[in-house]
Amino acid sequence: MSNQPQPQPGIAEITPYVPGRAGALGPGPVVMLASNESPLGASPAAISAFTEAAERLAEYPDGSATALRHAIGEVHDLDPDRIVVGAGSDELLHLIAQAYIGVGDEAVVSQYGFLVYPIVTRGAGGVPVVAEETDFRTDVDAVLKATGERTRVVFIANPNNPTGSYLGETQLIRLHAGLPSGVLLVVDSAYAEYVTADDYEPGIGLVDRSENVVMVRTFSKIGLAGARVGWLYGPPSIVDAINRLRGPFNVGGPAQAAAEAAVRDTEFTRRLNTHNAKWREWLTANVEGNWLTVLPSQGNFVLVRFSDAAGRTAADANKALRESGLVVRQMSAYGLTDALRISIGTEEAMRKVATVLNGMGRDG
Repeated sequence: MSNQPQPQPGIAEITPYVPGRAGALGPGPVVMLASNESPLGASPAAISAFTEAAERLAEYPDGSATALRHAIGEVHDLDPDRIVVGAGSDELLHLIAQAYIGVGDEAVVSQYGFLVYPIVTRGAGGVPVVAEETDFRTDVDAVLKATGERTRVVFIANPNNPTGSYLGETQLIRLHAGLPSGVLLVVDSAYAEYVTADDYEPGIGLVDRSENVVMVRTFSKIGLAGARVGWLYGPPSIVDAINRLRGPFNVGGPAQAAAEAAVRDTEFTRRLNTHNAKWREWLTANVEGNWLTVLPSQGNFVLVRFSDAAGRTAADANKALRESGLVVRQMSAYGLTDALRISIGTEEAMRKVATVLNGMGRDG
C-alpha cells in the first residue's frame, strides 16, 4: 500500500478527455475544424461587452449571474429562477453527477455519446452503462433496456456529438415516459442553435412538464468557446441541489457580460444557423461518394466515414487534410477509427476540405 494520497475509486479508470487540437503538417496558415467552434467568430455585441467588462477585472462577478439568467429567460421565455449558469456546460455536467450519482450507481450513456458523460460518472464514483446505437443514432429502446435498479442518470446529447444524429420530440417524449420517476434525464442540447429539423425540441417542454428532466446548453458553439459559459434549465428542486454545490463565483464577470450580449443578439445566432445549414449541406453533397459516407447531421459538424482501402482510410484523409493546413477531429477515442469529424467552417475552408477529400478519391 502506497503512503501517497490516493484518489477516490473510479478516478484512475477515467480516460482523460483530449480536446480537438493538433498542429498542421504543412506550411502556411492553419484552419481549425476540430472543435466545432463558430465559423463566424463571436457576436460583435458580445465582444464589445467583454471588452467593457475588462475594466472591472478587480471586482468579483455576480455570484448568481442574475443579469445573464434574466437575459436567457427573456430570449427563451423561461423562468430565470430555474436557470443555473456554469463555466461551460461541462461544469454543469460534473455538478449533476456529483449531486445525483454515488459510488456504485449507474448512468446510462449512448454508444457514441459525448465522452464527458463517462468521465463525470466515474468521477462521482458511478459506473457508465453503454446503450448500443442503431445506425449511429441513439436507440430509445436500447437506452430503456440499459436502465436498471442502480440507474440514477441518463445522459442524452441531442443533437449528438460526434455523430450529428438527433431524437425528434416524439422520440424524446417516449424515452422519458419509459424511465422511472427517480431517474434524472439530462438532455444536452449543446448544438440546438444549429438544428434545422422540424420535429426537434431542445428539451424545454419536457422540463416544464416533469420533475426529473434537465436541459443543458452552452455558449461555446455560438462564438464564446473561450469564455466558458453554459446554462441549465430544470425543476426548482434540481436547480436548488446544483446551486448548493456550485462555486459562488464560477463564471467570470467579462464572460457573463459577453454571454448576456450574445444571447440577446438573436440576429447573429440566426446568421450562424443559416451559414451552417448552407455549408453543412454543401459539404455533404460534395464529398459523399462510393468510398466515403457523410452521416446526416443537425450539428455544426459532420462525421465522415472512410474506406479501409489503402490510400483512402481515415488516417490517410487526416494526413492529407493536415498537410493542407486543415485540422479535423480524429475519432479513435469513440471507437470510430474509420471516421473523422469535420466542423463546418468558412466557405473557403469547406471548399478546401472538399478539394482535398475528392483528390484522394481519384485513381492514378
